[in-house]
Amino acid sequence: MKNIKLTLEYDGSNYQGWQKQKVGETVQGTLEKAIEGLTKETIEVIGSSRTDSGVHAKGFVANFKTESSIPSNKFREALNYRLPDDIVILNSEEVSDDFHSRYSAKGKTYSYSIINRDVPPAISRNYLYHVKKRLDTKAMEEACKYFIGTHDFNAFKSSGGSVKTTVRTITDLHIENKEDIIKIYVTGDGFLYNMVRIIVGTLIIVGNNKIEPCEIREIIDSRDRKKAGICVPPNGLILEKVYY
Repeated sequence: MKNIKLTLEYDGSNYQGWQKQKVGETVQGTLEKAIEGLTKETIEVIGSSRTDSGVHAKGFVANFKTESSIPSNKFREALNYRLPDDIVILNSEEVSDDFHSRYSAKGKTYSYSIINRDVPPAISRNYLYHVKKRLDTKAMEEACKYFIGTHDFNAFKSSGGSVKTTVRTITDLHIENKEDIIKIYVTGDGFLYNMVRIIVGTLIIVGNNKIEPCEIREIIDSRDRKKAGICVPPNGLILEKVYY
């Protein structure tokens, strides 16, 4: 029995997220069908994250167990032949039996992209969140530093899902601004349900000069979801990389 690790990229626009559901196409379900068609085995693919409907990934990691004689590095080409164009295997390799794409992960980096101009985009509408009012990116950058560190991020979690603790560690949060595109990068040891999207929504409030950057600390300490910003739409979110 081999344990195969896959690194993949996908456009989540046409999927109901990563995780299999009773209704609707998912990335996990589509990938499992492709692997089962190749190996003639019943396969369960384990994913590094449960990305939501419409969320994209550049460095998603998954693994599965197989008794197939196909060389581990050949799964990439064989699966790409069977997969739709919006899911691409970047790499396939054999890993130790105890490797688990989710539980072995030590951290993740996400990015969220905003287009900050008067009119929304046409071509890139599935990858950018449109904000019409000009944002104060300097204030947003100042606010970023208050998120860094180990905190109880209960104020930045949507209802739903079950976790033992809402304490997480963010090691990096920064903004890259080029013309009318604002890209927010956040790296941490793990993220709560919709945590990144709520952090972005809160930074937008700062960018609108409705709250001061230093008020982020008060929001975190309050543990009150109502005090944080909106959960921005999923289309601007990309899972950039998973760390092991």
